[in-house]
Amino acid sequence: MIGRLNGTLADKNPPQVLVDCQGVGYEVDVPMSTFYNLPGVGEKVSLLTHFVVREDAQVLFGFGSTGERDAFRQLIRISGVGPRTALSVLSGMSVAEIGSAVTAQDASRLVKVPGIGKKTAERLLLELKGKLGADLGAAGGGAPASDAQADILQALVALGYSDKEAQAALKALPRDVGVSEGIKLALKALAR
Repeated sequence: MIGRLNGTLADKNPPQVLVDCQGVGYEVDVPMSTFYNLPGVGEKVSLLTHFVVREDAQVLFGFGSTGERDAFRQLIRISGVGPRTALSVLSGMSVAEIGSAVTAQDASRLVKVPGIGKKTAERLLLELKGKLGADLGAAGGGAPASDAQADILQALVALGYSDKEAQAALKALPRDVGVSEGIKLALKALAR
């Protein structure tokens, strides 16, 4: 029903913001990733939105990018995952990190998000497989192109490197590199 809001940012109180649109103030719940990228109070803001109507409430969720809103919509389609849980996932992980976890089927990354247990994380990975990770890979990006690259990425994360560091090291590797050789080359690149 409400797809986008353009207006003035009237107030910021995480995770909620107040957007003044021609004299009407909309309370919008946003993930922290969007919250950190908002302009200052009193400045112009544009948010993509998703409107949720429940028996006891009508809630508007806002997002700074189409990718965030699409990921939110994929998450809330999963049985047992409500809007608050989806917002928590998007606050704890970037869309690229979620796609990477789905592609690698790595539940340990999702379990780090508050409110996500092992069973919920596994259900998320199963339900999102072929939807979120594949979409991200086709869109440019953050997902590894092959099984070997996914294994290399998973090994680097297990060794304590962040997703961003591991992804950067992965980009520097030849496309057809084997897992063990790829890990060695990536570790050498990260050691510099």
